[in-house]
Amino acid sequence: MWWISAPKCKCSCLMLKSTASAYNLVEEALQRIITTLANKNDEIQNFIDTLNHRLRGVQANSSKVLSDLDDEFDSLYSFLDEMKESMTNTIKQEQAQKMQELQNQLSQCTKALESSEELLEFASQSVSIKEPEEFTKAARQIKDRVTMAPAFRLSLKPKVSDNMTHLMVDFSQERKIIQSLKFLPVPKAPEIDPADCIVADNCVSVAWRMPEEDSKIDHYVLEYRKTNYEGLPRVKDERCWELIDHIKDTEYTLSGLRFDSKYMNFRVRACNKAVAGEYSDPVTLETKALTFSFDNTSSHLNLKVEESFVEWDPTGGKSQENKVKGKENKGSGHVTLLKNNTRSGTPSPKRTSVTSRPATVRGSRDRFTGESYTVLGDAAVEGGQHYWEVIAQKDCKSYSVGITHKTIGKFDQLGKTNTSWCLYVNNWLQTTFAAKHNNKAKALEMTVPDRIGIYCDFDGGQLAFYNADTKQLIYSFKTKFTQPIIPGFMVWCGGITLYTGLQVPSAVKTLQKSENGMSGSSSSLTSAVQ
Repeated sequence: MWWISAPKCKCSCLMLKSTASAYNLVEEALQRIITTLANKNDEIQNFIDTLNHRLRGVQANSSKVLSDLDDEFDSLYSFLDEMKESMTNTIKQEQAQKMQELQNQLSQCTKALESSEELLEFASQSVSIKEPEEFTKAARQIKDRVTMAPAFRLSLKPKVSDNMTHLMVDFSQERKIIQSLKFLPVPKAPEIDPADCIVADNCVSVAWRMPEEDSKIDHYVLEYRKTNYEGLPRVKDERCWELIDHIKDTEYTLSGLRFDSKYMNFRVRACNKAVAGEYSDPVTLETKALTFSFDNTSSHLNLKVEESFVEWDPTGGKSQENKVKGKENKGSGHVTLLKNNTRSGTPSPKRTSVTSRPATVRGSRDRFTGESYTVLGDAAVEGGQHYWEVIAQKDCKSYSVGITHKTIGKFDQLGKTNTSWCLYVNNWLQTTFAAKHNNKAKALEMTVPDRIGIYCDFDGGQLAFYNADTKQLIYSFKTKFTQPIIPGFMVWCGGITLYTGLQVPSAVKTLQKSENGMSGSSSSLTSAVQ
């Protein structure tokens, strides 16, 4: 009866497949729900952190304004005490002056009165003199003394008034002002419209407006910080706010930025002469750019690598082995260090080789060896448009900048394979400036710029090199990228500095559109890599 059970088995398989398919759908739906819940929980936690931060801020700021209020009133009391003391001194000074004047006048009048009374007594006595001659003499003396008497030369009007009402004060107006004292009007929060903000050429222009006109505004304060989170700022973000104060206009441009984060948060507040208003609602602007460093683990042992600087090191910390004569030397992994070229103090890269170091010493830095003095970037490009720059030391003998597939061999050199493209500069013996790909070189009849910009359009199959200062196109390759690519660099006898976190410059975008990515390309170097 086995043939009877076969349809049942087939139905069971179909049911199992249907069940598995339904389970997968439920699992996917559940995973979406979990992701949504996790995101929502993250948002709520960020909001809780914000509320806790606000609570602490209310407490701290309330204590501060209470302290400021005490200071203001103490200052007012101190100012009133100073004014009172000054006005009191003024009254006392005028009092002393008037009293001195009156005392002087009183003293003069008292002396004049005593003299006049004495003369009066003498005159009264002279009237009773009987002798004509003596009487005449006395009368003459009285006349002379009267003529010279102080009483007849005094002003009998007080020199000063006793009125002090001109030093009275009326605080009624000031009392009204103090009674009308209130908290200062705080400027309203400005409004930032992301549509009015511009992010280009590693600059960010932020523009804002006031919800209503306020003639009392003196200046604005702009704050910004870098972040990798989209949306509202996070209290527990890894970077602090940076501040730009005393902005007079309603816009500001931050220039020369390195875009080493995906976003930047911005907020602004208005300030009058006395107080700052609330911050605007923060806005988040995208500032994404390719950021990478030299990959120390990929470099040749003769290269000394830092995060954004690589330098050729002739010693490299390597041990050198003497040349071994005999047949046993053939086929061995040891390579002999040849005699230096006598015309230069620096050995030619064609004539310099080193012995392999033990794996325990080399670690993982065995990606390139032999004459491939190469180091790669630590980030792969799989899509989009990107831009970075390099500056070579003035005395650098030879260097290359470009891109490569990550499959490049440890002995391979940039531009000598069909999966690498580069600009090559050689200042040793004679100057060479060329674009290289697939072991073919295109000589470039121009001066090597101090700063080279590298533009890569992965999706459009475009690699272009520019004079980074003038934005003049040096050379461009047109190809088709079918694998992720990695920035590549070769350095011999010198060093180069890497600059990343840069947007594609507007001038480069314009040139790419106008030239359609073909200027400077050579058919002999154009390829489609499969």
